[in-house]
Amino acid sequence: MIELNQFKRPFFIGVAGAGMSAIAQYLQGSGMQVSGSDRFFQPGVFNETKAKLENEGIQCFVQNGDGITADTDLVVVSTAVEDSVPEVKKARELNIPILKRAELLALIAASRKTIAIGGTSGKSTTTGMLFAILQHAGLQPGIISGAGLVNLIRQGKIGNAAVGSGEWLVIEADESDGSIVQYKPEIGVLLNVDKDHKEIDVLVDVFATFRSNSRHFIVNRGNAIARELSAGASNDFAAAELDTDAAFKATDFTQQGFESRFLINGVPFVLQLAGRHNMENALAAATVAARLGVKLATAATALASYEGIYRRNQVLGNKNGIWVVDDFAHNPVKCAAAISSCQPVASKVIAWFQPHGYGPTKFLRHDFVEEIGKALRPGDEIWMSEIFYAGGTAVKDISAKDLINDLRAAGHQAFFVADRKDLLDTMRPHFTKDTVLLLMGARDPSLETFAREVWDQL
Repeated sequence: MIELNQFKRPFFIGVAGAGMSAIAQYLQGSGMQVSGSDRFFQPGVFNETKAKLENEGIQCFVQNGDGITADTDLVVVSTAVEDSVPEVKKARELNIPILKRAELLALIAASRKTIAIGGTSGKSTTTGMLFAILQHAGLQPGIISGAGLVNLIRQGKIGNAAVGSGEWLVIEADESDGSIVQYKPEIGVLLNVDKDHKEIDVLVDVFATFRSNSRHFIVNRGNAIARELSAGASNDFAAAELDTDAAFKATDFTQQGFESRFLINGVPFVLQLAGRHNMENALAAATVAARLGVKLATAATALASYEGIYRRNQVLGNKNGIWVVDDFAHNPVKCAAAISSCQPVASKVIAWFQPHGYGPTKFLRHDFVEEIGKALRPGDEIWMSEIFYAGGTAVKDISAKDLINDLRAAGHQAFFVADRKDLLDTMRPHFTKDTVLLLMGARDPSLETFAREVWDQL
């Protein structure tokens, strides 16, 4: 049996990744001496993630094997790291244990009272909201998330991890690689089940195991498939019009600009975030907090000043009547929710999306067309650029243009610009003085600066 406390000097291969950097920071903050490498680290080239990791005391190396020494007692790899990477070879030569990221996170989760947030959409935001509520309530929680919290980023951190001195740890539990089945949390939360990386029947099996592994299980009864996995309505939450049996109900949702208002069991909440999906995320967080004894009024106060998650409905500002919003949306339901959340803000939404991966895009082609098509108003537009390709042996048998042609055939205003460098100039004649420009996409690291570049050139 491997236990977390037997390691002192772990080394992370791929440490700049969102999931890997979070665990690396958490362990460094817990008293370990952490180091790591990443293929994005190059000699003499500034890397913001590297600088922030080093500021936390984590020593960073080029991915050439030099960072692993005889003192290294654990090597951690992400799913993207192949056996041919020099550090993997060196670790095996030195007989250093190698753990996958999910295996290490499971060890961390087992070391504290853990709340695991699962579902195909909303995990990062709900994790961040629950962390904010528990912090405000004085419970001093820890967090390991897949995305940075804006309030932590403003402190010069990556923002996706904090140790906390309390007994509770909030983690984002990922179903895309199946790692969620390794966690045995005190409280498991299921936000929703929609087609994403896997077929629905496969996802249901994964989340059923998650339920079995959780001591207490809370689900969103407003999602039809999640509701089937409920351990009992008295544990659960939902928008009242979708389920009246849930113990925690959200009602009276309204949105003015990017501000949302609603009631949870009669208690008023205000969010500086748009969209009914964010109401559901807040409802989930408030429900879990209530199970820990935190009053709904306390949760409401905490969320009133909640600043959000990096690239989740992130409003960059308004220029000449055009709002620019950056969003991590990358599956059909998330894209549709992001579009819908912007519609109360302006009479026209121009949404741009960069799909990632040829396999995932082909798998979800019809779902993208259906969900995005349903979300668009007659005056709205959807634009796409070519699929992001991260390398490897993928068969390039689909184009984002195929999705655009499908949407156009269904009667929607849909446009394809292969190279996003040409996007703004091509799109300019379509702007009005009352427009939201919504930029969506994930997995491509350069998207972190793309929205800012568009904003600067607007």
